Amino acid sequence: MKKILFIGAGRSASSAIKYLLDNAEKNDWILRVGDMDENLAIERISGHPRGEAFEFNALDPEFRAREIENSDFVISMLPARFHIEVAKDCIKYKKDVITPSYVSADMKELHDEAVEAGIIIMNEIGVDPGIDHMSAQKVLDEIEAMGGKIQKFESFTGGLLAPESEDNPWKYKFTWNPRNVVLAGQGGAAKFIHNGKYKYVPYTKLFRRTEFIDIEGYGRFEGYANRDSLKYRETYGLEDIQTIYRGTLRRVGFCRAWDVFVQLGCTDDSYTIEGSKDMTKRDFINSFLRYDEHESVELKLRHHMKIDQDDTIWEKLEWLGIFESEPLNLEKDASPAQILQKILMDKWTLDDDDKDMIVMWHKFGFTKDGVEREIQSSMGYIGKDDIYTAMADTVGLPVAICSEMILNGTIKSKGVQLPLVKDIYEPVLNKLQEHGVRFSEKEVEPTES
Repeated sequence: MKKILFIGAGRSASSAIKYLLDNAEKNDWILRVGDMDENLAIERISGHPRGEAFEFNALDPEFRAREIENSDFVISMLPARFHIEVAKDCIKYKKDVITPSYVSADMKELHDEAVEAGIIIMNEIGVDPGIDHMSAQKVLDEIEAMGGKIQKFESFTGGLLAPESEDNPWKYKFTWNPRNVVLAGQGGAAKFIHNGKYKYVPYTKLFRRTEFIDIEGYGRFEGYANRDSLKYRETYGLEDIQTIYRGTLRRVGFCRAWDVFVQLGCTDDSYTIEGSKDMTKRDFINSFLRYDEHESVELKLRHHMKIDQDDTIWEKLEWLGIFESEPLNLEKDASPAQILQKILMDKWTLDDDDKDMIVMWHKFGFTKDGVEREIQSSMGYIGKDDIYTAMADTVGLPVAICSEMILNGTIKSKGVQLPLVKDIYEPVLNKLQEHGVRFSEKEVEPTES
């Protein structure tokens, strides 16, 4: 009997835990789910005879090391910054480990130690990163096999509301970490390469430099650039590619409205607003506008941002309640980004009957026999409910499927790895199809972007 240590029982963990428990009997596994909130871990295993729930403090090195030593396999669903310490313990005790998070520079440095310990540290096996890598690499390998040469690669992913749940003007609610949504795009200019020319989009322009993308069956979206597309040239082995661009999808109109908060300074997380714990929502917005005792907050904002009263942006802003004289009810003074997040969580939290959606779109431009060609690949997946969401399924199922492959000896690679080889991505993608995560690929007339 193998003991699987599953660390972290948050929203993205539900589907992975269910998959592992559903397959525990036939594989002779025990799944031990640990979380700081023991009740959440208990809820996730739902009384399954092959599941155990317990309180887990990832910041207690002795406790963490003991649990890892007494397990056969480790899955870390902790916040990304905690994975490195888990990985170091796994090397020490020679335990394979898997995470859905981006591989960090510190994690890469553990490669040789992991090889020497005879373990695999699998990273980037969620949705983005994860399914995006695997689905893209599949098509890239197919193009190479037919003798094509890749010239352009674009990739976009969005975590959104399902069409039937788009019940607000933004057509958006939080489906993953709200803080990451508020801070998206910060930390330097977005950078990519287009037709051989390096391009940079500063944060202050990011949400106005968008492109429209139509996904059959799911409608029209707009995409804005992710922070660093250039590093994916190495990831995909496309060092000499002419265009590479990765971005995030939102419904059309979202980015222009979100840019209001960016331009005001509401997404800034670098300082604390004095006295903000006693502010109202209206006070918060007013704090970024010029003083004028005769003009209302609404009028000052419209003048400052040049928004007409009948503009659809105005409907979105009013719907959020940012002009209400309602107390923020903060425990202490906070940064603008923290305050904005608090306001948004009142409106953008999923209701029990809401369903979320993951959409993904890739474009591959290539030449074969001197002729320009293009393949587009897309995926849309709608969640089941507020527990087994699209985000939970598309993050958790790849983690669980890949874990099963490692535990059963199907994956034999050692060291710090990504799921970019056919022996890994093909069976994972095939299994995901059984769960409804399917890509549609079609060749189209080459398009310019």
